[in-house]
Amino acid sequence: MNTVAEKVASYLLDIKAIKLEPTHPFTWASGWKSPIYCDNRKTLSYPEVRSYIKEQFAALIREKYPQAEVIAGVATGAIAQGVLVAQELGLPFIYVRSSAKSHGLENLIEGEYKAGQKVVVIEDLISTGGSSLQAVEALRNAECEVLGMVAIFTYGFQKAEDNFKNASCELTTLSNYNAMIDLAVKVGYVQADQVEKLKEWRLSPETYK
Repeated sequence: MNTVAEKVASYLLDIKAIKLEPTHPFTWASGWKSPIYCDNRKTLSYPEVRSYIKEQFAALIREKYPQAEVIAGVATGAIAQGVLVAQELGLPFIYVRSSAKSHGLENLIEGEYKAGQKVVVIEDLISTGGSSLQAVEALRNAECEVLGMVAIFTYGFQKAEDNFKNASCELTTLSNYNAMIDLAVKVGYVQADQVEKLKEWRLSPETYK
C-alpha cells in the first residue's frame, strides 16, 4: 500500500468494517440512504488491524501534537481505541460521554484531568461531526485545551468540514471516503461505472436514493 489512507481503507474492506452497496443502499438511523456502512469497532477484533491503527494514531499525535498531555476518547466507539493510543504514548486517558450520567456523580467526562491540560481527542468515525464536537465542547467547558481531533475514517461531508471549522477544531483522519472509493475500484470491489453514484451520495447525502 502506498499510503496510510489506502492501507487503512484496505483493512476496513478486508474485515468488512466497511461495506459498499451503491445499488442497494443502507438506511441510517437518521433516515438517510447510504451506499456505505462503516463499523470501525470491528477493528478491535483483529490484532493486526488494531495495532496498525494504534501505531498510526500514535505517530500522528507525536508529529502534530507533541505537547499532548491527555488522550480523550469519545464514547462509546472510540473508548477502546483511545485507551490503546494512550497506552502507546504513555499518557493518561479519559473519555467523554454523550450525556452526563443520571446517577452517582453525574459525570460527563470520566477519568482524571486538570483544567488547562492539553488534550487530543480520539474518534472512530466522522459523519457530520455533531456528536464528536459535543465532546470537544464538553472538554473546553471543563477548561481543557483541545489541541485537535484524530479519527480513523471520515465520509468527507462538507457539513462536517464546516462544523469543525466553525468550532475551531482541527480534524485529521487516517483514511477517508475518497481513498476508500479509489481502492474499491482498484481491487474490483465496485465497478468504475458506480463511482459517480458513490460520489453523488457524498455531495448530497440527504437526497440520495
